[in-house]
Amino acid sequence: MTQQNELNYGAFIIRVSLGVVLLAHGLLKVFVFTIPGTVGYFDSLGLPAITAYLVIFGELAGGAALVVGLYSRLVGALSLPILIGSVWAHAANGWLFSAPNGGWEFPLLLVALAVAVTVQGGGAFALRKLPVVDGFLPTTLKA
Repeated sequence: MTQQNELNYGAFIIRVSLGVVLLAHGLLKVFVFTIPGTVGYFDSLGLPAITAYLVIFGELAGGAALVVGLYSRLVGALSLPILIGSVWAHAANGWLFSAPNGGWEFPLLLVALAVAVTVQGGGAFALRKLPVVDGFLPTTLKA
């Protein structure tokens, strides 16, 4: 296996891993916590209800897009506000995610994965990449 193939498979693993976690957390908010419960939690954090709906949509749509490899760099970049918000929401709970109400280690790892996807792209088996017009997109968003 060449180094380029290894990098493509590594990027694929990171992309799919992040996508599965985002999708799982979106489904958790819909089916376990319920949408009204999620809205209530966001309200308890002082965030408007629309934020909960946007996060649920972002996790479901973004997670699915990453799993199949649709515009991975863009989705990785767009997931960063959600994931940084998760770090913020868990910051007071301590480091370990096993702490009561979950710590911030796991959300911070997801931020790192999203940055990696944004920088590397979707890797092997990605279905769709952003079209690139030289000089139009920053290097980190090019296919």
